[in-house]
Amino acid sequence: MIIRNQNPKGGTELQLEYLRKHVDASLLNQVQICTSVPGKVPLHETKVNILWQKNSWDQPNIIDWFKDKSNHNKYDWYVFNSNWNFEQFTKRFELPTEKCLVIKNGIENIEPVITTYKQGDPIKIIHHCTPWRGLSVLLGAMQLINNPLITLDVYSSTEVYGQSFFEQNDRHYKELYEQAEALPNVNYIGYKSNDFIKKNIKDYRMFVYPSIWEETSCISLIESMSAGLYCITTNYGAIYETGAEFPMYVPYSTDHSSLARKFAVGIETAANMLHTEGMIQHLKLQQVYINRFYNWNAKGNAWTRFLQGVINAKQ
Repeated sequence: MIIRNQNPKGGTELQLEYLRKHVDASLLNQVQICTSVPGKVPLHETKVNILWQKNSWDQPNIIDWFKDKSNHNKYDWYVFNSNWNFEQFTKRFELPTEKCLVIKNGIENIEPVITTYKQGDPIKIIHHCTPWRGLSVLLGAMQLINNPLITLDVYSSTEVYGQSFFEQNDRHYKELYEQAEALPNVNYIGYKSNDFIKKNIKDYRMFVYPSIWEETSCISLIESMSAGLYCITTNYGAIYETGAEFPMYVPYSTDHSSLARKFAVGIETAANMLHTEGMIQHLKLQQVYINRFYNWNAKGNAWTRFLQGVINAKQ
């Protein structure tokens, strides 16, 4: 197999790219930003040290560090990608709130779906998430779908985290990929770059993500909402904060068979509403909301104000 993605290009790497693009280098050169894993980037003796925390509180490679309160003053600031994530770290580890703030993830606006859905047209669903986050539930739901107009394209692989991670982990999901390939209403595609997804997402009508993973933000949801797709997901972790009132939320459950049945009902219910005027207006408002509050121009301004303040305070 040819590995197209040699280096990690997940959400953390994408957000770091956007930061460097939208914030002046003269500011970034005066701070030392470490993403998610303390110590991944060495602390700097004179610069402002910032830990940009995107991982969930329970990740094995960070939990012991945060449990040790003597570590908490090693960073000048902790920046979280959601209020939910901020609350988890400050409550569970008693991280000092005066050293914390929230700047949410962002995207560059995506060209929206141009054509209005007409009843009887095909309904293409996209799922572009890593395989352990709920793909098994979604495939279970697709087996229960009776509407022949509904099909699912799956862009799921561990390759997004680079060659090394792929070689160590992707084989664990081989049976899941084979299950996807065997279903008549599912097209398993595998890894595609984020640029490819953003370019082609407008060809879809829905994004369905039965998350069984405590998301701290969910960039794939933000991208789908920006493109004007109707979204169906769970209310697990920070997803409800990210999506606000726009997606259809299926209550999270550890009973994955039950969750699959509920998602199947949700998908077919949404499919019957896509042509309605109420849905059309709903998706337009969704795009306005996402493109205003999650656009990286706005996030860049927030980061600029924050960095100017902490640099001045350091001096």
